[in-house]
Amino acid sequence: MGIIVISAYRPKQSKDAELLEVVKTHVPILRELGLASERSVIAMKAKDGTILEVFEWVSPDAINAAHQNPKVHKMWGEFEACC
Repeated sequence: MGIIVISAYRPKQSKDAELLEVVKTHVPILRELGLASERSVIAMKAKDGTILEVFEWVSPDAINAAHQNPKVHKMWGEFEACC
């Protein structure tokens, strides 16, 4: 059974466009690695620029595996640079 999560990303000043590009690649990368399900992703932008994303991990083990994966760490670094 998967785990549905809601993530909120608030962009740093002048990083709105950069954050949007990182969010667009987020779940596809997780899916490529077998960590996120094929359930539809819901993403929305709040008035203050915060992006909310709802997606599903395939399992609790997938979450743990993400913390060990260099490709995921690289992506998380891209998030950190812009939000």
